[in-house]
Amino acid sequence: MKLSLSWIKDYVDLPDDADLKKLAYDLTMDTVEVEDVEYISKRFDNMLVGIIEAVNPHPDADKLRVCTVDTGDGESKTIVCGGINLKEGMRVAVSVPGAVVRWHGEGEPVVIKKSKLRGVESYGMICASDEIGLGDLFPASQEAEILDLSDFDVPAGTPLAEALGLDDVLLEIDNKSMTNRPDLWGHYGIAREIAALYGLKLKKFEPVDIDAASDFSVEILDTERCPRYIGVEMSGVGVKPSPFEMQSRIWRVGMRPINALVDITNYVMLATGNPTHAFDADIIKDHIRVRRAEKAEKLLLLNGKELELGDDDLVIADGEGAVALAGVMGGAKDSILPDTKRVILEVANFESTGVRRTALRYDNRTEASSRYEKAIDPERCDQALALSLQYFKELYPELKITGYCDKYEKKLKRAEIDVNLKWLAKRLGKDLTDDEIREKLEILGFDVAIDGDNMHVIAPTWRSTGDISIKDDVMEEVARMYGYDNFEATSFTTSFDGAINQKDIALVRNIKEYLAIRCGMQEVYTYPWMNDVFVNAVIGDTKGMLRLSTPPAPDLSYLRSTLLPNLCEAAVKNERYFSEFSIFEEAQVFTDEDYTSVYDETESLPKQRRNIAAAFASAAGDLNGLFRKVKGVLEYMPRYTHMEGFTFKKETKPVWADSIVWQNIYVGDVKIGDLGLLDKKASMECGIKNLSLMLFEIDTTLLKPLISRTNKFTHLAEYPETDYDISMLFDSSVSWDEIREVIVKKESGLIKNAGFVDEYRGKQIPAGKKSVTIRLTIGSKEKTLTSEEIENAAGSVMKQLGKRLGAELRAQ
Repeated sequence: MKLSLSWIKDYVDLPDDADLKKLAYDLTMDTVEVEDVEYISKRFDNMLVGIIEAVNPHPDADKLRVCTVDTGDGESKTIVCGGINLKEGMRVAVSVPGAVVRWHGEGEPVVIKKSKLRGVESYGMICASDEIGLGDLFPASQEAEILDLSDFDVPAGTPLAEALGLDDVLLEIDNKSMTNRPDLWGHYGIAREIAALYGLKLKKFEPVDIDAASDFSVEILDTERCPRYIGVEMSGVGVKPSPFEMQSRIWRVGMRPINALVDITNYVMLATGNPTHAFDADIIKDHIRVRRAEKAEKLLLLNGKELELGDDDLVIADGEGAVALAGVMGGAKDSILPDTKRVILEVANFESTGVRRTALRYDNRTEASSRYEKAIDPERCDQALALSLQYFKELYPELKITGYCDKYEKKLKRAEIDVNLKWLAKRLGKDLTDDEIREKLEILGFDVAIDGDNMHVIAPTWRSTGDISIKDDVMEEVARMYGYDNFEATSFTTSFDGAINQKDIALVRNIKEYLAIRCGMQEVYTYPWMNDVFVNAVIGDTKGMLRLSTPPAPDLSYLRSTLLPNLCEAAVKNERYFSEFSIFEEAQVFTDEDYTSVYDETESLPKQRRNIAAAFASAAGDLNGLFRKVKGVLEYMPRYTHMEGFTFKKETKPVWADSIVWQNIYVGDVKIGDLGLLDKKASMECGIKNLSLMLFEIDTTLLKPLISRTNKFTHLAEYPETDYDISMLFDSSVSWDEIREVIVKKESGLIKNAGFVDEYRGKQIPAGKKSVTIRLTIGSKEKTLTSEEIENAAGSVMKQLGKRLGAELRAQ
């Protein structure tokens, strides 16, 4: 949110020479985070007001004019310009060399220099409003229209910022830092805080006394959603421009001035933080009713969006139907029109949760809804009403109030809290006197009564909508007003009974380091929602998934129940740049299964787990090599990350996997994940054109980290060991696990290990067979083996394989 310092000074007398850096620092430390302090005049450096003395045709360009301009330095300047509304005596905005502008309001900023345009020397540039960032404040009626400043009676050479009254300072506030402070969403609220911080006097809004006898009425049918509604019917108004100062202030803080009737409502919202709205009274039929929308009721909004409403939406209606979406936006039919002569001013308060739900439901968040969502207090309507009527009377001297109704059905109760002063001193770490505590709170508008060790605090109305609700909130107010910088650092004594070894947390970190560092993979981060295209391609069935009630986009409606769809989407994006890559992600997944919260037994939440998934992409076409690479990553993972080992079985095929290339991953008898090649059909639906994609996903909550004392020390071999390769023919159905099991169970103590080297199917191999190359590690603990002993050990293994699995020796 942007705030104008000159606007704030309307309500609190800040010294003209106030240190703005200190002001920003104090606000940041005690109230809200000030992200930036901008001097608006710096936008207009090297820009000034010039007066055109003569306009002549360009000798070599029909659309250009050669202007003689008085820039106030006693010497007339020649400037070439293509404006269509140039005339003698016209005051214009001149950018002299060194100024920064955007040509025709588009593209990158450029620095003005002296130059020749079609052979004529040109000193600077006569600007259109959008070329110097003033397009919203001075909208052009047609292209190539120069900004006409003739209404500003200033001498030539006056700096542009000074001429337009733009020598102001903007404070940019981080919205997140005041989410729980609805009282700060306007200039008056920030002024109140500054007055409290520096002990300055805050100016009050004079209450209004309205006496208008008429049959004008307001009916509130849902007082929970609308605690208060003020309607004021007025005649003697019309559509015209608002005063430039009002337009300028609205523009400075990021909104666009429109006309006097609309500008008053926006100005009051920006000043007080309470949105207001104006209806064309001649269009409203019967009286104002605040009610729930009827199911499928239609409403066309001011922005042209037509809504089909539901019965959870609150609307402002007349005798014919809905005219506005309460707290969000007015309707196109009944708001200010070009021929409006009578208006109904709405100053209302709407319940925060309902406004937020409605704004999100229709993706229609506005300046009004963003304020109502923070829970504005109903008493603020009095300030908004007073300021609104002040400006209506100033801008429309013929104004008559023909109707008035203030329905305050649900009064706001001020928050009351008891705080034990000993508890407060302990929490603050500092003993403050009763008078000091009372002073800090009363300056903020709190009522304080102290009786012994008990302090009874009554919060002001603007802090009683949820902001101040527990004793810790009161403690925060005392601490921030005392000044966090004024608390001295104190030492404290603590004891550590034992180290906390979070083996499960350390294991996940070890896995990520293993994949990233040892395996050379890239970690990715994706959103917690999934694109429907990839959900349908990879998973198909959405049963058991959580659907978002207000998704960020229509095709992003499901929370991820698996990491694979988002990894496939990442693979599609990377396929444009790489023919081979490997990526992984560790993140939370969600399923529609209720479980009891570990923090609150009464709370039921969707089931959440943490998974690790990876995608290995290759365009080489070597699926065997790609599969073994991925399986190798998984097989070595337990060894390097210190957890119980994996086993691989083929029991339940994943829905996304190829019909042949897949396996299930187990720890003991528990399935923890899957490994496989992404099915060709799924790849096509994902948009993966030229890559083979091997995927795995494991549930980290089912992994079993090992503790240190389970480690065993193994001596290195004292005598040389020999690697001996054998190639044998097996039936195609025989798995590597079966082969290794036969070798490992061989009773000969000379076989130390057996490793897979290669598998081959080809013309030389009979149908239904495959050639498997095995590397045997042969050695003895007692001596160095002879060649004959090594041959005998290998031959014994081959005999066992032939006997148990029907293997045949393949000719080399």
